[in-house]
Amino acid sequence: MSTQDHWMVTLQSIYYPVLAAVGIPSNILTFLIFWKRNCMLSRSSTFYLMAISVSDTLVLVLIVVLELTLKYYTEEPFWSHEPWCSLRDIFTYGAYNTSTWLVVGLTAERFVAINTVALKAKLCTRRCTLRVITAVVLLSFLCTIPFYWSNSSVFIAQEGRWVCVYKRAASDLYVQALVWSQTVLVYILPYLIIFSLNGLTMRLIARSNRVHVVAEPGAGPQKAVPLLRARKRKSVVLLVTVSMSFALLTVTRFVTQIALRTPRHYGEDRNDYSDVVNVAADVGTMLSLSNAAVNMYLYACTQPRFRREVAACVRLVLPPPKPRPSAAATVTCHV
Repeated sequence: MSTQDHWMVTLQSIYYPVLAAVGIPSNILTFLIFWKRNCMLSRSSTFYLMAISVSDTLVLVLIVVLELTLKYYTEEPFWSHEPWCSLRDIFTYGAYNTSTWLVVGLTAERFVAINTVALKAKLCTRRCTLRVITAVVLLSFLCTIPFYWSNSSVFIAQEGRWVCVYKRAASDLYVQALVWSQTVLVYILPYLIIFSLNGLTMRLIARSNRVHVVAEPGAGPQKAVPLLRARKRKSVVLLVTVSMSFALLTVTRFVTQIALRTPRHYGEDRNDYSDVVNVAADVGTMLSLSNAAVNMYLYACTQPRFRREVAACVRLVLPPPKPRPSAAATVTCHV
């Protein structure tokens, strides 16, 4: 079976256009809802969720549409030629880095808001949140600048087309440093931070399941008050949903990317689907990129106010239902 006839190629050529068609409108709708409506969330969380919607849209446009979809439906994509070949990884990795670290920023912001009062007043403000988001975007793209010198456009005479590949003149040390730094930046460090903060938050939830007794002097116990208030519970649900869905959807790619960096698999043809690790790596990529399209549905499942706003927007778009004829009118028509 040739590479072009493999079921994995067919699956990806269908999956990525569908993912973009579903994810891009949902991200735009999510941004507009958080921008125009009050979903009963703090302003800092709202800014993070709006920024995540924008970065996820960039991921879908730059990676899913312009890179992956064009690869399957165009013989020679535009990024096979210069200067796009050198710039491609800067834009794609920059968008993916931004999306990843905004989730980390939201996790840290919600952890601070839930666990501390003194830091919340300083760090969970509108100004501080906008500064953090701006810093995340700038640093995410600055970290990808070294990739400008890693790729080059090469003409393959046997196939009669141009391809964008790692420069042959680039040293193995330089390429390895780029690959491993990107792996640490978007997988290892975010995983450590997200799981650590979520673990501490779940510890707070376990403690808050107990209640303390409020008693007045000279009187018996009056009532039991839960330590975790309703608004904090919503914040915990939002935090765990967004961050853990990110972790679960990217864990397969995390493992396969580490496996592909080992001496056993390094340098192998990634289009050779007779090797199971290549199939698993592409499945991991599909799951990882689907994270950029599912956030609206996660918010709708966990936030009642957001769900109502989505339903209201859908009703505005859909045509109004036709009025049903009354019974009297029906009788008159039959007569």
